Amino acid sequence: MQPTNATLNDDSGNQDDDDEPDEWDQRIINTGCHEENLKLQLCHADTGDWRQCTKEMEAFRKCWDEHNNNMRTSTVNNTDA
Repeated sequence: MQPTNATLNDDSGNQDDDDEPDEWDQRIINTGCHEENLKLQLCHADTGDWRQCTKEMEAFRKCWDEHNNNMRTSTVNNTDA
């Protein structure tokens, strides 16, 4: 018996919920700069050269600073804090 499209596409019990962000994505979302990060990543993917993404990098840095992420990330998983 040949598998049908329904059986080929049936991942019940074996699929991740793609609607939920994974741990890495959640960390980026928590910075408050996920949109800027996405634009920067897409620029690099499109150009293959970070040097061509200075506008996106500057927007990400500005967002990062506005959300005080340097202070926040310096205390994450830091047992001294």
